[in-house]
Amino acid sequence: MKKHIFLFVLIFVQNVIMAQDKAVMNKAEIRIIVFGAHPDDCDLGAGGIASIYASLGHKVKFVSLTNGDKGHQEIGGGELAKLRLKEAKEAARRWGIEYDVLDNHDGELLPTLENRMSVIRLIREWNADIVIAPRTNDYHPDHRNTGVLVQDAAYLVIVPNILSSVPPLTKNPVFLYFRDRFQRPNPFRPDIAVDITTIMAKKVDGLDAHVSQFYEWLPWTAQDLDNVPKDKVERKKWLLTAMEKRSAVTPEIKISLDKWYGKELADKIKQVEVFEICEYGKQPTTDEIKKLFPMLP
Repeated sequence: MKKHIFLFVLIFVQNVIMAQDKAVMNKAEIRIIVFGAHPDDCDLGAGGIASIYASLGHKVKFVSLTNGDKGHQEIGGGELAKLRLKEAKEAARRWGIEYDVLDNHDGELLPTLENRMSVIRLIREWNADIVIAPRTNDYHPDHRNTGVLVQDAAYLVIVPNILSSVPPLTKNPVFLYFRDRFQRPNPFRPDIAVDITTIMAKKVDGLDAHVSQFYEWLPWTAQDLDNVPKDKVERKKWLLTAMEKRSAVTPEIKISLDKWYGKELADKIKQVEVFEICEYGKQPTTDEIKKLFPMLP
């Protein structure tokens, strides 16, 4: 009898240990760092997946390489920089992520050695598995130069004698580009498409924190400021409608969705965040992409 009880206890303990080991393997932490030129750039391109990763227990950091101190029609300088930092931190709080804003002036970002070292340091300190940034063909020089800086860091993050004060990464991250609309010299390629249909409201909740941008500055630049609702609830609905259009599925993206979700599921997807794999950094296999994007089926 005692022998049977002992064997039962032993098997039970072994099963518990195996279950714990399996849980640890399934919950291997993924670390994502996203670079934008201005506070709200990361949010537009990756706010949806950021909230998904955070909800799954993974770690996300957004980094704005400028303080956004020029992007407003009425205020600017230090006052605007403080406001935009506050808005970025509030967006991060709503999504459960981290947000850094560097003290470079808006509209003056250059691909200097100093800025390159800052990007290398941030990627290393975060021990990133995935790095996301804009492509280098874009209407705004800050956006283009953010892309250049991250591209220039893509190999150097593993080189020990570069920025030797910070240990190099032992693996090269996967570098990705945000979705954009620019066609020349080459259009955006939707390599990885992620369904954000059911969490669009969560994404917009974070974007809503950037009041000075989505309800003031950007509508002003589009000559659409008079159409922004004054009521907070109504303007959030207005923003949701705008973001649904921005994240719509195109024929090219549908091909990517079919690949990752299968046609039956892909046909039901309405809103997406999409990424192009950079030629620099790690070139992931399909299985590696599925591990790095656990929200994919």
